[in-house]
Amino acid sequence: MSKGTTIKEALAQWEQKAGEKAAEAEEIKLLCQIPSIEKMDASLSTLTNCKKLSLSTNAIEKITNLNGLKSLKILSLGRNNIKSFSGLEPVGDTLEELWISYNLIEKMKGIGVLKKLKVLFMSNNQVKDWSEVQKLSELPCLVDMNMVNNPIEEKHSADATWRPEIEKKLVKLKKLDGIPIVRQDEEEED
Repeated sequence: MSKGTTIKEALAQWEQKAGEKAAEAEEIKLLCQIPSIEKMDASLSTLTNCKKLSLSTNAIEKITNLNGLKSLKILSLGRNNIKSFSGLEPVGDTLEELWISYNLIEKMKGIGVLKKLKVLFMSNNQVKDWSEVQKLSELPCLVDMNMVNNPIEEKHSADATWRPEIEKKLVKLKKLDGIPIVRQDEEEED
């Protein structure tokens, strides 16, 4: 089995292609690396100016080494092998959007550190329990969430309880699964 591409190697390739230094860039895309990136290594800490980091479609299992990303607002980790939110603490005060669909996440432990998170795209994961969804109420800024094709969404959409339950549990949410939420009190204001 071949070893995966390191972040350091991927950044060097990105710099060569983009013609700029990764440490100075605001947006870095390291998607679909061949061979895949397997680890978020310490090279990420050099990306101090990065506002949007895309590491989608790789083979990453753990979120790590985000310490130096002081400006990060959007983190794209879709289509990896990530099982948990642990490792997000260093970007808890800056991250506004987390795109983490098509992973293996079942538990929401660790999501509460993302105090500025507005957008959470986590369709096609493994969330099964309301107790896990309830942890999203710890996110004071969350307004847009996509959780289609998680076991809990599939089960409760089938019996038409998904949207009403989410609307009760996450009162600040404005969009769920791509569809705007219209609340009774908002209708009365119009």
